[in-house]
Amino acid sequence: MSASEGPETPPAAGVGKRGDDGYLGYLLRQAAAAYRLRLDRAFADLGVTPPQFAVMTMLKAYPGQSNADIARVALLTPQTTSVIIANLERAGHIERRAHEVHGRILQIDLTPSGHSLLQACRARVQAVETELAESFNENDMDALRRSLVAIAKMNTT
Repeated sequence: MSASEGPETPPAAGVGKRGDDGYLGYLLRQAAAAYRLRLDRAFADLGVTPPQFAVMTMLKAYPGQSNADIARVALLTPQTTSVIIANLERAGHIERRAHEVHGRILQIDLTPSGHSLLQACRARVQAVETELAESFNENDMDALRRSLVAIAKMNTT
């Protein structure tokens, strides 16, 4: 390449190192970024971010957890989760209450408006995931799920 040509333009997703020749870790990050962007767009008019959705989802699945517990299962830092919890509380979507035995621990639950917002978000996520699944046959989708779970479990051993 001559100096007058300038740098080469990176390839589109799916080409070269951004495709089948890419490092697995990069391809996972690329896929996660694409999924995150789809959720950002799907939630835009609801005023919800994917991390807020993750926190609400985990609160629904595991009610009464502490901020630290939610951070772990939502795959967020405690600091990020604290900000999300404060914002969701200010909006009236969650409430905190003292733990019955350990009063310094605050347990967090969704409010009725939080449940409604989560239901609206889930409908959007279902639409995104349905579209994503259309790219795979059932066997490939099952294999993808098993592979992703296996990768996630690598950190727990």
